[in-house]
Amino acid sequence: MLVPVLVGGAAVAVAALAVFQPWRLFVDVEVVEALPTSAASAPPTATAPSTTSAEPSPQPTAPVVLATGRFVTHEHPTTGTVRVLELPDGSRVLRIEGLDTTNGPDLRVWLSDQPVLEGRDGWFVFDDGAYVELGELKGNRGDQNYALPADVDLDALSSVSIWCARFSVSFGAASLAAA
Repeated sequence: MLVPVLVGGAAVAVAALAVFQPWRLFVDVEVVEALPTSAASAPPTATAPSTTSAEPSPQPTAPVVLATGRFVTHEHPTTGTVRVLELPDGSRVLRIEGLDTTNGPDLRVWLSDQPVLEGRDGWFVFDDGAYVELGELKGNRGDQNYALPADVDLDALSSVSIWCARFSVSFGAASLAAA
């Protein structure tokens, strides 16, 4: 009688470990990605000398900040900032800087149309409306970049969540405000 109970208990323990992955609470993954830049520009081509003194308008060489935000804590303590950058080539990137949150299973970066609510009220709201997943969270600490699809409307999707897909809860979130 004791053997079936032990085997059943072991099976439950293994299943619980696979779902909850408690060791992640003790393992930090730090990511240090550089500020993104656009693809290298084409080499200059020879042109005939200009007879006018007008200089061509300079092209921007640094990213332009479109929106910013600061993370608030939800399910787990979360700090850091977020910026939406437009690169010189016209592409856009979501940049998370100084992130510090708890590691967890199946963490994702989402843009959402839901408002950021402080405390427990904000834990579960981000899958209630429209959202775009930008990818798996690369690390629970540091600086990281996520490409934004060209069709993302930042007026409609105005918040960022570190979303745990396994348990449908936000670890932390930031409202995006126009820069």
